[in-house]
Amino acid sequence: MLKGKDKAKGMLCMVLHAHLPFVRHPEYEDFLEEDWFYEAMTETYIPLLQVMNGLMRDGVDFRLTMSMTPPLVAMLQDELLQNRYLHHIEMLIELAEKEVVRTQFMPDFNDTARMYLRKFRECRSVFADQFGRNLVKGFRALQDAGKLEIITCGATHGFMPLMEMLPNACRAQVAMARQSYEEAFGRSPRGIWNGECGYYPGLDEHLAENNIRFFFVDTHGILHASKRPMYGVFAPLYCPTGVAAFGRDLESSKSVWSAEEGYPGDYNYREFYRDIGFDLDFEYIKPYIHESGLRINTGIKYFRITGRTAHKEPYNERRALEIAASHAGNFLYNREKQVEYLSTLMDRQPIVVSPYDAELYGHWWYEGPEFLNFLFRKVHHDQSTLDLCTPSEYLEKYPRNQVAVPSMSSWGHKGYCEVWLEGSNDWIYRHLHKAAERMIELANTHRNEGDGLKVRALNQCARELLLAQSSDWAFIMKTNTMVEYAVKRTKEHILRFSDLYFMIKSGHIDEGFLRDLEWKDNIFPNADFRLYADR
Repeated sequence: MLKGKDKAKGMLCMVLHAHLPFVRHPEYEDFLEEDWFYEAMTETYIPLLQVMNGLMRDGVDFRLTMSMTPPLVAMLQDELLQNRYLHHIEMLIELAEKEVVRTQFMPDFNDTARMYLRKFRECRSVFADQFGRNLVKGFRALQDAGKLEIITCGATHGFMPLMEMLPNACRAQVAMARQSYEEAFGRSPRGIWNGECGYYPGLDEHLAENNIRFFFVDTHGILHASKRPMYGVFAPLYCPTGVAAFGRDLESSKSVWSAEEGYPGDYNYREFYRDIGFDLDFEYIKPYIHESGLRINTGIKYFRITGRTAHKEPYNERRALEIAASHAGNFLYNREKQVEYLSTLMDRQPIVVSPYDAELYGHWWYEGPEFLNFLFRKVHHDQSTLDLCTPSEYLEKYPRNQVAVPSMSSWGHKGYCEVWLEGSNDWIYRHLHKAAERMIELANTHRNEGDGLKVRALNQCARELLLAQSSDWAFIMKTNTMVEYAVKRTKEHILRFSDLYFMIKSGHIDEGFLRDLEWKDNIFPNADFRLYADR
């Protein structure tokens, strides 16, 4: 909660869910899907750090809650990916330098080319010089300063409602997440973002076991709880275990998420789908696209959304930032009016919980980080109606809350499991469930195992299962984007798990095969297969 907002009518809790699947391929020099990570670094994670550190520098008090999933944290800390990102940003700087020259007599584009050159140089400086290639240091420092609350997520963003029948597997996802968080941030996580905002009654038992105090559900998870929620989604519910569930506010979410009404669709904002990787001459752009010659996004985009038309007008950074400031003002005004009204109905300050994918801010909505910058500055300087808080702060101020069980829910399309269990991806679950059953069997059989090689194989089994359980693969199959890669990853991890399983059962482990997997799939270096054992 902010200083000087003691008389605020209500609180706003902004939540960013930062997640990418674990994509790391040391066996290739240039791997296309690793670009997901590099793009998010350049357009989301570094700009968010710049915004928050700028607020700190200017004495602007703010609060932000951010989930950083274990796969993302592992990639941010991985030396191979750090080195590859440095090469990536240096190539972008080189390309931007060429673009400044190429567009020098094109006034509609030259200012934008210079903008990219400036930003890419800043990214390199923040990444390499300020944080020594490890952005986790930057986020951790903001948490230690009390401005940012970082929460965890299931170990590999598994979709828990479809793992309910295997409680040991759910428990392992949570316990491994807690362990990963403690190693990265030097403290235990107080909150968790369950993958895809997925919840089923009873999941909170695993959270309570790991001393996690709160999680989030979509709106209907609260509204359809076992008891009618006294305050709707504007106060948390306590599960019977004492873990708090915060519900998403529809109104504030819609103003950003909605394709029709949301701020990111403004015609002055940058057009995501026009990139020089596709627009410019092949021989010119060839050194900056995939080594196979496949055209890809470079991140340099010269046009604004303009309208629902193929014709696009040049992007104007100054105008886009003016609109972002206006949208921040509108968002704040609406939240002020919202809490003013709610405060007349409640005997406590309402909390408006506004969760979004972090990658929306910067990657998809290029001006998103500046929107947050303007919003936090306006909250600090321009009003006294609204306070900012984290979930932990709200629970500290209001430790007594209604007890009820949230309903099974997710924040996916239609609100339940349809995205992750339908015709394109239903085939994966018999394999995932069988592998989880076998993992539990191994953990129970070998819980006192003393053979070093066998313990390594058992721990690698846990890694392969966790990586196979990532909800991203089912989501990609459903959305029909990089389907071949998602299918490949699912099959690879299941097959690697199965090979290790039968080696362990036979007593003959191929150490060379195991060493190769430990090199490729090196997430969770301190993984402990015993987390899957019965209690």
